[in-house]
Amino acid sequence: MSFQNAYLNSVMDDLRARYAHEPEYLQAVEEFLEPLSPVIDSDPRYEQQNIVGRMAEPERLICFPVSWVDDQGKTRLNHGFRVQHSSALGPYKGGLRFHPSVNQSVMKFLAFEQTFKDCLTTLPMGGGKGGSDFDPKGKSDGEVMRFCQAFMNELYRHIGENTDVPAGDIGVGCREIGYLFGRYKKLKNQWTGAITGKSLASGGSLTRTEATGFGLCYFGAAYLADHGQSFQGKKVIISGSGNVATYANQKCTEMGATVVAMSDSNGYVVDENGIDFRIIQQIKEQKRERISTYPNYVPTAKYVEGCAGIWSVPCDIAMPCATQNEIDTDSAKLLVSNGCKAVFEGSNMPCTPEAIQAIKASGLLYSPSKASNAGGVAVSGLEMSQNSERLYWTFEAVDAKLKEIMENIYRQCADTAAKYGQEGDIQAGANIVSFLKVADAMLWQGVY
Repeated sequence: MSFQNAYLNSVMDDLRARYAHEPEYLQAVEEFLEPLSPVIDSDPRYEQQNIVGRMAEPERLICFPVSWVDDQGKTRLNHGFRVQHSSALGPYKGGLRFHPSVNQSVMKFLAFEQTFKDCLTTLPMGGGKGGSDFDPKGKSDGEVMRFCQAFMNELYRHIGENTDVPAGDIGVGCREIGYLFGRYKKLKNQWTGAITGKSLASGGSLTRTEATGFGLCYFGAAYLADHGQSFQGKKVIISGSGNVATYANQKCTEMGATVVAMSDSNGYVVDENGIDFRIIQQIKEQKRERISTYPNYVPTAKYVEGCAGIWSVPCDIAMPCATQNEIDTDSAKLLVSNGCKAVFEGSNMPCTPEAIQAIKASGLLYSPSKASNAGGVAVSGLEMSQNSERLYWTFEAVDAKLKEIMENIYRQCADTAAKYGQEGDIQAGANIVSFLKVADAMLWQGVY
C-alpha cells in the first residue's frame, strides 16, 4: 500500500525495512495511516517534528524471561512482554494476554491499537499492552498462580497507578488478575489501583466483565440508529465465546436481536432459535468446557467443526469477537453474498485489510475495533477513577457512563469523517480523530 502523502510513505517504508519480521504490527500501522494524508497536509509541523514516525514507535519495549515451577516440580520457561507505547495522554493503559500466539509483533500491534482506542474514550489514558506465551489452558490453579507470581516479579518494576496500569485480556481473567495483584501488593507493600479488572472485594468495578461486549452493542446501536435501523429483529453472528462474545450476546439479545451462531477455536454452534448466553457462560466460565458441548444443553443447536466456517451462516450483523485476522477476503465475501448488512469489530483487528476493503466496497456498515471495542478499557478507566476517589459506583451508574462513552465515540468518528470529506467512513473517522488528539499532545509536550 502507498499513501498520497510522501512523508507517510517514507515512515511506512522505514518501518517495513526495520520490522519486516513483525507482520501484525506493520498491518496495524498501515491501516491507521491510510486515511491520514489530508490531515498531514493540513499542518507542516506533523512532518517537521516527525510526529507520525515517533507515534508509530513504542516509547518502551520490555522483554523478560519468566521461570516458574509446574505441579511435577519441573522448572518451565516462558517469555514476558510489556509494550509501553504512548504516554502522551496519560499513564500507559492496556491488558495482559496469556496465549501461545503472543510474541513481540503481536504485543506491538496491540499496544499501538490500544493507544488510539484509549484516546477515543476521552479518559486520560495512554496506550500499552503486555503478556506472555504462557497458556493457562490445562494448567492447575497452583500452576497459574506460580506463573502469575513469577511474571509479576519482573513486571512490578515497570507499572503503577500513575505510570502503567495493566488489565486482563485473552487468557487473563479475574483469577489471573487476583494472583497478579496479590503479588504486586506484596512486592510494593502498598494497595494502589495499579491493576484493573480486580474482584469487587479488592476494588474492582461493576460492569467490567460485561464492558467490552456491552460497549460493542452500544456503539453498534448508535451506528444503526444513524441509518434508521436497530438490533430489533436482526440475526447476529458472534465469533468467540469469551467475555466479549458472551456479553455482546446478552446485550444485543436484550436489544431484540437473535444470536444464531457462536464459536471457539475448535468450531461453532448454530441455532436459529438463538444461542443462550447463560449456557455459554456456564460452559466457558464455570465448567471450562469446549463450545462443542452446547448441544448437550440445547438439543436444537448444531455443532460444526472448524471455527472459520461460522461466517458462512446467514446473518444481518456480524460481530467478530475472537482474535486478529479471523475474517479474510473469502469470509467477507460470504457475509456479503448472504445478505449481511453490518460488521462491528469486537476483537482487536479481526478483519484483514482485504476483508475490510471488500466489506466497505459492498456498502456494509463497518466499525473498526479501536472504536467499537473500547468499552472494556473505558470501564477500566472508570475503575481507576473509583480507586483514586475511594468510591464504589453501582452497576447502573457504570453502565450508564459506558453507554454515554460509546455513543460519544461513535459521534466523534462520524463527525470527524464528515469534516475531512469521508462521510460515513467510521474507520477513517476513528483514525483521524485519535491521531489528532495524540499528535496535538505530542506537539504541546515537545520532543522528549
